[in-house]
Amino acid sequence: MKFEFDQHALDTNLRELRRDGELVAIQPQVFDLLVHLLKHRDHIVSRNDLIALVWGGRIVSDSTLDSRINAARNAIGDCGKEQRLIRTIPRKGIRFVGAVNEPLNGVHLAATETQALIEQAPLPSPDRPAIAVLPFDNMSGDQGQEYFSDGITEDIITALSKLRWFFVIARNSSFSYKGKVVHLKQVAAELGVRYVVEGSVRKSGDRVRITAQLNDTATGSHIWAEHYDRDLVDVFAVQDEITDAIVAAIEPQIYAAENFRSRRKPPNSVDAWDLVMRALSHHWRVSRTDSEAAQALLEQAIAIDPNYGQALSLSATNHMFGVHLGWTDIATVAPVAERAALAAIAVDGEDAWAHTALGSVYFSTRRLDHALAEFELALQLNPNFSLVQGYYALALSYSGRWQDSYAAAQRAIRQSPRDPSSSIYYGVAAYAQFVGKNYSEAITLAREATRQRGDLSGAYRVLTVAAGMAGKIDVAKAALDELRRTQPNISLAWIATQLPWKLDSDREHYLEGFRRAGLA
Repeated sequence: MKFEFDQHALDTNLRELRRDGELVAIQPQVFDLLVHLLKHRDHIVSRNDLIALVWGGRIVSDSTLDSRINAARNAIGDCGKEQRLIRTIPRKGIRFVGAVNEPLNGVHLAATETQALIEQAPLPSPDRPAIAVLPFDNMSGDQGQEYFSDGITEDIITALSKLRWFFVIARNSSFSYKGKVVHLKQVAAELGVRYVVEGSVRKSGDRVRITAQLNDTATGSHIWAEHYDRDLVDVFAVQDEITDAIVAAIEPQIYAAENFRSRRKPPNSVDAWDLVMRALSHHWRVSRTDSEAAQALLEQAIAIDPNYGQALSLSATNHMFGVHLGWTDIATVAPVAERAALAAIAVDGEDAWAHTALGSVYFSTRRLDHALAEFELALQLNPNFSLVQGYYALALSYSGRWQDSYAAAQRAIRQSPRDPSSSIYYGVAAYAQFVGKNYSEAITLAREATRQRGDLSGAYRVLTVAAGMAGKIDVAKAALDELRRTQPNISLAWIATQLPWKLDSDREHYLEGFRRAGLA
């Protein structure tokens, strides 16, 4: 990748900066900063973005960052006073504002010609969020390592393609941009996408660093960015691990972005997709009122399109989630939820969401073996689906398999650390530890769940029983008070009849924790 500007030429493959043909000495970190500003010159780059992508998210003082920015300016004949090429935008960030000539298909085009390409009529948008994964840059300085960066890119494309809610551009189209400098808006116009994933791979000895970011092409903003540092003990294992982590992180970020877009639309343009996005936003807030709001939106979506699989799946899931948290009556909603889940599977039997929905129905109606089978099928269809990992962990714990449950909950947390449902996963992990009679660990995990979400009744239930069994009666009573706030109908009778244990001993263990806390 090459950039030419203001008597300078920068070559990312050779990692060289030249002025009028003469090599310019530049520190590696300053070089990386300059490359990042050039690649993203179509928008303001925040200081946090620079820290994430150049320093890998490490803590960096303002003076250190300012010194590197000034060094980049000095390297290209600019200065803080003039800011001809690198401009500081107060309270927003940094932007490269100089004119750049860039190679496209082997021919150097001026910035105005590139803009003409960008302004070509865009492709029509599909009915799902469209995403393209550009070939990750090989920053290793060794062309023999291209296979690794290409492999990471191809694996991410393949994994995202399994997510039925997204329209993912095929590998050959994405790789047509390999080695070229392109604007995000150019990619959006030529491929008809709203979201673009891009990144870089740097291998050095037995270590690899991979950076990735998700961009919104309409605004030019970064939705998400992360870096991954790993030892290359097993190249393919590392490749798989990082692919899983990137895909699991991208999914909830796009849901959140789509929900934001739908909320900004005028009422007469809202369709079934927008209704589902709004419903998801309410569903993930984990409160009774939000659950009811989500259900109303989903009923509207299903009225518009009775065969909308995602709306049917989420409707069933939302109903049964309310059952587990004590908000809805199982006898009333379970038949409705089961019909919706089965209808979703009839629409698309290969949709992981549909099998997750049916598994949640089976779980709450005490068909635990069937629930586990559905969750396992959903994970086969989409191994990166952190939500189903959480449900799977819950079903395992109620089946008495607490160690397997804890491992699944940890996978859910690790796969999607910024997931809106992470508090639920911590609550499930806490319950798994309670089943294993590791009360101290259960208390710690339950407190983390309640810290993230103050109205999560399931987490307060675990905190109550774990503290009760540990003899921390004051903690147990305080947790029980919070539980009564979030679930006013809590009682020993409700617990004994509504929660789906496979083993009588596990139910009695749970009830004893509540008795010690003072629940009648």
